Amino acid sequence: MSRIGKQPIPIPEGVQMSISGGMVEVKGPKGRLSRPLVPLVEIKSDGRTALVTPTESSRRANAFHGLFRTLVNNMVVGVSQGFSKQLEMVGVGYKADLQGRAISFALGYSHPINFQLPEGIEAAVDRQRITVSGIDKELVGQTAAKIRALRPPEPYKGKGVKYVGETIRRKVGKAGAK
Repeated sequence: MSRIGKQPIPIPEGVQMSISGGMVEVKGPKGRLSRPLVPLVEIKSDGRTALVTPTESSRRANAFHGLFRTLVNNMVVGVSQGFSKQLEMVGVGYKADLQGRAISFALGYSHPINFQLPEGIEAAVDRQRITVSGIDKELVGQTAAKIRALRPPEPYKGKGVKYVGETIRRKVGKAGAK
């Protein structure tokens, strides 16, 4: 059995969970999320906590046990608190402007890059910092990774788009000729 899967999922006040027809749906103050269940796990909820249990004892069922406990917990946290990731741009002339549901980046290329935000994701731009937020942890992380991939940080000067707190392993440049 999975150590993570054994832990009960606390359901905070104002969040409702319903399990029906192979789907788990979580509603809260920030929105609603749903996800299909695999037949190898089942979820039982008593209103204040939920427990994920495997339906059979196989290696595959044990793997899904911990996975679905984490996925459902992320759904509960997302609809009650939400998730956010912060990125920062390092480089001369690097900037971003929020234009409706799109972000326009100037990242040292010969042209601006327009990045369309997916549905359910909000962004805030403050000088060199971009905050991506939403209720779906998977979508927030994927959007932040796509923004970072527009200009990944390079190892010599550290210029590019990186996560706040991310450390870039620096390389030594060319040694001068003697």
